[in-house]
Amino acid sequence: MKRKIVITADGSSSIFIPELDESYHSMHGAIQEANHVFINNGLAHIESEKVRVFELGYGTGLNAILTLAYGLQNGMEIQYDAIDAHPVENKLIEQLNYIDLIEGDYKSEFDRLHYSEWDENIEIMNHFNLQKIHCRIQDHNFGEKRYNIIYFDAFGPRAQPDMWLPEVLNKMYQALIKGGALLTYCAQGQFRRNLRSIGFKVEILKGPPGKREMTRAIRL
Repeated sequence: MKRKIVITADGSSSIFIPELDESYHSMHGAIQEANHVFINNGLAHIESEKVRVFELGYGTGLNAILTLAYGLQNGMEIQYDAIDAHPVENKLIEQLNYIDLIEGDYKSEFDRLHYSEWDENIEIMNHFNLQKIHCRIQDHNFGEKRYNIIYFDAFGPRAQPDMWLPEVLNKMYQALIKGGALLTYCAQGQFRRNLRSIGFKVEILKGPPGKREMTRAIRL
């Protein structure tokens, strides 16, 4: 599948897949969207100093580097697990411009996020560990792991409908601690009905630039 670098409205880069007519982030601003959906409406609401994060769709590593920076600034100890069946090629990673736009110097950490081994738990820096899981979510066994927060960042239901089915969402529910939250940019009505049918409490929040709404779902 062909992928190419594009620049979004806030100046930050993303990746576009012509075959799916889909980009990895909002064209209204990749960094703006990630901060709004996953950091400001997700990570920033966690009171615990020890946090377990699961990301569905590791992609460009943007959510991971923003989480690392926020955790460092706020004294969090973070275990970050991310799954991706189709990792981005190194030649594209090298063209991403996030480090030039994010406040602070995280170049070495960003490099380690991408060039560390898959399927191993790696210390990226003090208080931030990463495990990248190379497989499909449908084939992944969470075991006894439970997370404070899930970044549900798959391609949208139009492009990747199998990722939004109740059986996948139920795996997310079971992987959260009680009171844990699933965050996503998606505001589709059927998606929200599926979340409620599984047992989530669904919160409809203001969306990032270019989107009216987003979703936060809490495991009761």
